[in-house]
Amino acid sequence: MSSGLPPIASLPSLPEAERFRVLDTLFEPSPELHTLMAPVLANQSFSSYARLIDAVGGRMSALSAANSPTDRSVLLGILGSHPRLGRPKAAPAEHLSELSKQEQARLNAGTEELAEKLARLNAEYEEKFPGLRFVTFVNGRSREEIMPEMRRRIDRADADREVEETIQSVELTLFDLDAGDVRDWQRSRAEVGKFVADVSGSAGYSSTSMKFDLLDDGILY
Repeated sequence: MSSGLPPIASLPSLPEAERFRVLDTLFEPSPELHTLMAPVLANQSFSSYARLIDAVGGRMSALSAANSPTDRSVLLGILGSHPRLGRPKAAPAEHLSELSKQEQARLNAGTEELAEKLARLNAEYEEKFPGLRFVTFVNGRSREEIMPEMRRRIDRADADREVEETIQSVELTLFDLDAGDVRDWQRSRAEVGKFVADVSGSAGYSSTSMKFDLLDDGILY
């Protein structure tokens, strides 16, 4: 897999449109994310794309902690840009990140009955958590494997935790992506996905605990 990303050290010197293209490749096209990260990408250097992803995650976490309707609106604009899982095959794909295109292609495999069930769960999730889209590690998992997780999170009905887990899912999904060096990306991503699937729904297991355990296990670094 080719990331199509420029050398990380070149980001501050690139035209703004190119810096935004990097964000669109890593995450999803989002005017709110462009606005949030424009001054950072123009003025700050990063040692790797993993560090850039950490920086984006940190700024999204700061928005979630702020008691400001404006900050909340910006955050939901970013998180809500993620495509619905199992979007219709006929839906345009030009506004998806490269990673989402691959995940959606895998999720579109299966029966029409499963597709309709997933669509209903997406609608129920978005009604329960306005402004959010359900985000999780796909990693080759099927609709049948993902839908019970959707059901648990809907029934949990914890909006603040959904925001926290959505931010972490976005960040951890991309943690091992580095320009010009993606040899172990799919292996590491699969390991993270299995780990998250094993612990999701565990009582008292926080996103911080998950990240430290991934570090201890040598999966996240």
